[in-house]
Amino acid sequence: MRFLAVSTLLLALAAGIFAADEIPTFAKHWQTSGEFTVAVAEAMPAADFNFAPNPEEMGFGKLMIHVTGYNNMLFATVSGMKAPAMPPALAAAMKDPKGMFDKEATIQFVKDSFAFCAQALGQITPEKMDRMFGPEGRQASGREFLWRGFTHTAHHRGQAEVYLRVKNIKPPGYKF
Repeated sequence: MRFLAVSTLLLALAAGIFAADEIPTFAKHWQTSGEFTVAVAEAMPAADFNFAPNPEEMGFGKLMIHVTGYNNMLFATVSGMKAPAMPPALAAAMKDPKGMFDKEATIQFVKDSFAFCAQALGQITPEKMDRMFGPEGRQASGREFLWRGFTHTAHHRGQAEVYLRVKNIKPPGYKF
């Protein structure tokens, strides 16, 4: 019985430690994810920035903006900060099915987005991680919103790496 009480106490203490360390740990991996995403975007030549392997897929530049726009929305929601506005040329290209994406402007927005998300993480408290966001019946915690962004980024970054390989470009080495 004593073992059970001690084990329960140790688990409770460990849970507190992990909760306190959760945001810095996430921030560390988020920074790596941002650096890796930028490296993948930079690997695509400017002449191929609108390449899509088939008509059903988003072009490379649009894919990069899709990732960052979604992240901005998620991190703004959880932090309470205002997401940065998408530059007008990129916003117009997102709305146009044949929109063209400039490599330099796209990569700058990707960098700006990851910088915003890092800044937003500094405003996220453990209470905001536990708070529920979203419409009734589809709510998720702040923690889930952030992990949703992390997973969404990884998913589409992998897709972007396939685009590079289709163009016979070796993607940058994986970082974690």
